[in-house]
Amino acid sequence: MKIRKCLRHAISMVVHSKLRSWLTIIGIVIGVAAVIAIVSIGEGMQESLNAQLSGLGGDIVTVTAGFSRGGDMFGHRGAGGAGGQGGGGSAQATDKEIVLGRADLQTLRGLPDILYIDTEIRGSVDVSYLGKTGKVSLTGVDQKVWSKVTTAKIKDGRLLDAADQNIVIIGGRLASRFFNQPLGINKMFTIQNNSVRVVGILDDESTNIYMPIDLAYQLLQDKDNGIYDSLVVKIKDKEQLNETIAKMDERLMVERHVTEAKKDFTITSSKQIQETRAQTLSAVNTFLLAIAAVSLIVGAVGIANTMFTAVLEKTKEIGIMKAIGARNKDILLIFLLNAALIGLVGGIIGIILGTILSGVLPSLIGSIPILSRGGTIVSLNSVLMALAVSVGVGILAGSIPAYQASKLKPVDALRYE
Repeated sequence: MKIRKCLRHAISMVVHSKLRSWLTIIGIVIGVAAVIAIVSIGEGMQESLNAQLSGLGGDIVTVTAGFSRGGDMFGHRGAGGAGGQGGGGSAQATDKEIVLGRADLQTLRGLPDILYIDTEIRGSVDVSYLGKTGKVSLTGVDQKVWSKVTTAKIKDGRLLDAADQNIVIIGGRLASRFFNQPLGINKMFTIQNNSVRVVGILDDESTNIYMPIDLAYQLLQDKDNGIYDSLVVKIKDKEQLNETIAKMDERLMVERHVTEAKKDFTITSSKQIQETRAQTLSAVNTFLLAIAAVSLIVGAVGIANTMFTAVLEKTKEIGIMKAIGARNKDILLIFLLNAALIGLVGGIIGIILGTILSGVLPSLIGSIPILSRGGTIVSLNSVLMALAVSVGVGILAGSIPAYQASKLKPVDALRYE
């Protein structure tokens, strides 16, 4: 029997058992849609991570007071570093406040592996422009070195330089949408009732303000001069990142008179944090895909059940076909094509539904920064993979019923009622 004729019989079986076939197809649709949605979101987040990793300085290291294992995969950390980098640290329980000071700064400056060190303090301030007020984050930086250390990108204007006073750099959202009217270059606004001038706008969606650290000490009343929230270090050779971090760690422990067990500071690398996030993200994606695979297994069981029922319903027809010359492999091919068709239709519909879901889900989970930034990517590879899996699942699930049908004896099949 020709393949074309076998395919015609398979299509006829699907068409003439519409309700049962579509109920089976729905199981495949759910599984494929879940896989497509999860894979597309995972690829979007991975691309976002890769973009962040390429934009972060692999030679940037941040020191903060208090010991911490670092941030989680979604970027929730305590203190930030230059241009939004850095590692947070929650201080250990102690009666003495744990801080970074000039002694730590001088200790690190003595290392030949270090190029620049930026001292930073942070706080929350009230801002006002053309009658509109609000509260935003402020970071004081050493303007002599900040431009050499930060990975922040300027959209308009310039970065800070050594001679700046009463000068600020602002985030993109603060410039464009925070106030009633846009806040542009050379415009004046007030911070804690002090007038400052904008010389640069960052290419981001933040409301952060960066200013010379001496001015920040005046505006942030809870900050003492010579005490820092973080030290942002640029090393000479990023290939020697781990070795340099080890040297910094050793020097600071000696200077601060602490042991490994009682360490009261945290050294974090932007590169290490992002790579850890990427590994964690990969593990989460694998777990979610395993959950989605359960839906495909349920769909496979549905196909197998449908095919067994079809064999019982078509027993007499199988006997007639065999009596007029159909071979075992012809019967086997008809039922396998029937199962493959169910998987194919379910796969196509599942891909369409999964693509729609992948566009909707980020807006539902937008509170997680990395998900909202990443968006979704429905790649051709994921579509082809989903289609191949759905057809493969259909053929695999239908193989046993198809084999059973092919082995029916014509006499027994004709006698079947």
